[in-house]
Amino acid sequence: MNNPIGSGMESKLKGEAVARLIPEKREGILEPAILILADGEEFEGEAFGARSSAATGELVFNTSLSGYQEIITDPSYAGQVVAFTYPHIGNYGTNSGDDESAHPFLSGIITRDVALRPSSWRSEESLDDFLVRHGVPGITGIDTRRLTRHLRSAGAVPGAFGTDESEVRALASSATGTDGIDLAATVSTKASYIYGDDDAPFTVVAYDFGIKRTILRHLAGSGCRVEVVPASTPASEVIARNPDGIFLSNGPGDPSAVVGAAANALALVESGIPLFGICLGHQILGLALGAQTYKLPFGHHGGNHPVRNELTGRVEITSQNHNYAVDPGAMERSVKITHVNLNDGVVEGLRLTDAPVFSVQHHPEAGPGPHESSYLFEEFTTLMTEVR
Repeated sequence: MNNPIGSGMESKLKGEAVARLIPEKREGILEPAILILADGEEFEGEAFGARSSAATGELVFNTSLSGYQEIITDPSYAGQVVAFTYPHIGNYGTNSGDDESAHPFLSGIITRDVALRPSSWRSEESLDDFLVRHGVPGITGIDTRRLTRHLRSAGAVPGAFGTDESEVRALASSATGTDGIDLAATVSTKASYIYGDDDAPFTVVAYDFGIKRTILRHLAGSGCRVEVVPASTPASEVIARNPDGIFLSNGPGDPSAVVGAAANALALVESGIPLFGICLGHQILGLALGAQTYKLPFGHHGGNHPVRNELTGRVEITSQNHNYAVDPGAMERSVKITHVNLNDGVVEGLRLTDAPVFSVQHHPEAGPGPHESSYLFEEFTTLMTEVR
């Protein structure tokens, strides 16, 4: 039977299908820009946000379908450039209620298609204006599918992007990653502050390695008055406050580079005060217990990571944002692995059998993401009640 569509028409349709996969360029609206990775991969796009001749950072991709503002303002992305795999970013704008910190700490963002005119009753500002106000550069019109595939093969690699091609090329060849840098010190609060009601039933001291506001809301919602302290606070000062519990927050970068954190965590464990760690706090606790940490090829960044609770057998879909993980092989204390990532077997949770201490690698507070692990905040308050 003859093909009812002629070869010329068939080629035309195939060409149109391919063209739909290529990000649309908006000439005359956005300035041309280029993205170059340290390994030589190149992508053409357009600049938006804070205009920059060249910006550098370690490239990672995030698979979340929404919540771009929470991701952009998560301090855990300090030193990194975030590529969004979801194609349309900025369509519902930004608003002050979705900020996870006072301002973004990341080095830039990459999108396939940015919405310059948001549509949402909650929107107070476009994403473009938000980034301009905070000095964060972006590049759009990028084939993020190709970029993500490359990062999955090559790992989280450094790179540069901007409007000055010669400057971008020079910076890309010398760009560095996040290894060995104490990024927590750059995002932590400089002075202690209180979050929550003074008459709350529990008092908690939270180490700020890059804490998110949604975490503080969950702690306060669980009945905690939280005193947030700088990442460098000596353990002796925290123990002297005699809190009901201690919290080790999320944060950016290499856990082994956070000065004094593991030694402080060990002293806090030995104090007998209930302790809960999330993400970077989980990794720091692992180091305190004698474990090693290692860097994942491209990390876990997104809101759809399956984690099995080894205590219940229940599978939870979790929000994650980290490049490093804990290898529990050399731990010097009696520790039970409580959670495991079903994608790659990464240790997602630890609990000491001889002390009121536990931690998870994923983000039970979400912001953005699923809330299937939010019960962990109640487990923390239950632990504090039992130890009283």
